Amino acid sequence: MNYKESVDFISSTYKFGKKLGLENISRLLNRLGNPQDSMKIIHVAGTNGKGSTCSIFSSILVEEGYKIGLYTSPYLEVFNERFRINNENASDDIIAKATTLVRSEIEKMMEEGYDCPSEFEVTTAVGFVIFQLEEVEVVVLEVGLGGRLDATNVVKNPLVTIITSISEDHVEYLGNTLGEIASEKAGIIKENRPLVLYPQDQEADLVIRQRAKELAARIYDVDFSNRRIVSNSLEGQVFSLEILGHTYTNLEMTILGDHQINNATTALTAIEVLKEENLLEVSEEGIREGLKKAKWAGRFEVMKKNPLIIIDGAHNLGGAEVFSNSIKTYLSDYEITLVLGILSDKDYMGVLDLLLPLSDKIVTLTPDSPRALKAEDLANLILEKNKMAVSASNVKESYDIALDVTDKEKGVILYAGSLYMIGEVRTFLRNL
Repeated sequence: MNYKESVDFISSTYKFGKKLGLENISRLLNRLGNPQDSMKIIHVAGTNGKGSTCSIFSSILVEEGYKIGLYTSPYLEVFNERFRINNENASDDIIAKATTLVRSEIEKMMEEGYDCPSEFEVTTAVGFVIFQLEEVEVVVLEVGLGGRLDATNVVKNPLVTIITSISEDHVEYLGNTLGEIASEKAGIIKENRPLVLYPQDQEADLVIRQRAKELAARIYDVDFSNRRIVSNSLEGQVFSLEILGHTYTNLEMTILGDHQINNATTALTAIEVLKEENLLEVSEEGIREGLKKAKWAGRFEVMKKNPLIIIDGAHNLGGAEVFSNSIKTYLSDYEITLVLGILSDKDYMGVLDLLLPLSDKIVTLTPDSPRALKAEDLANLILEKNKMAVSASNVKESYDIALDVTDKEKGVILYAGSLYMIGEVRTFLRNL
């Protein structure tokens, strides 16, 4: 298969639906020789911040000289983003080669009467094969959904597991309470392996700690008490902190947002744990340069100036909370034109309550997803909250409307919401 045929094949498995469980993916990987067992793994779960944490972690290890594989989801613009090797997207050729190997084993499985794996299971298997073919030393592995039954949880002996911020999301799969959701996330904890734990609400925290205790997993709490922000602007931010007795001063990061300093602190805590347990060697220079060079597209990302245009994948209530905080931190002197597109299965009323008071003008868009809340319906909801809103039929129209009503010097255009929409917007803006 060539690259296009490979992506088409993987996409075609969408029709088999989501399957939470490890039986199918384990069977497939076993036929492929269990490539995941041949590499060191950093396994990361959470509701918000896990992608940023993975990217920061990966960037630091790349700067230290390790060959790193990074597996994240979803992608914004091109499928290759799902698999990165040393901060570069996997090539078309390696994706085609890995997918050909995976498809061959799937066809044999189905001939034997087994179900076809789901799209995420197939993608995960392709990722492990890519990283094996590329001979990476460490894989930074982001959980897709939940943890306990997620396809990535075939990993048996990770160097460290990380659980980032947990909030209510995907309740139809993970449970209706924070405790139930935390129980699913805690499913990635492994016996006698260290766990780095972001501060949680009490309900989630108790569940995770109980599971860690059952598995004799050492818990390292992420501590923000000795964190100090030195400066922040749209050009970047500088901060100092102390982690496990090690003090770092004036660390620089171009990824914006106070929450990203929290994510960086989480990644650095895991780095310190790996150093303390003699699992990896990482220098302070590697940490400084890795932080400075870390990127995470689509998260409070400055795309244009004059007028200023920023995009943010604030796709759920937790994401909207940190997005609203970033608006207050960086954009208090600007008139806000908000272009918003949300999925219908998210807490869109909660998102509106957070973002509408900060917005002067509002344009709505329909994300490219069968689960999208229609732009016209979203605009009507905003009108019911006594704010004016105009719906746009596509990204270009939304841009034209926003550009027309935004002052080039005093105004900023913010695109926010579904990552499906943010990816399309990012491609559009880059090609202007």
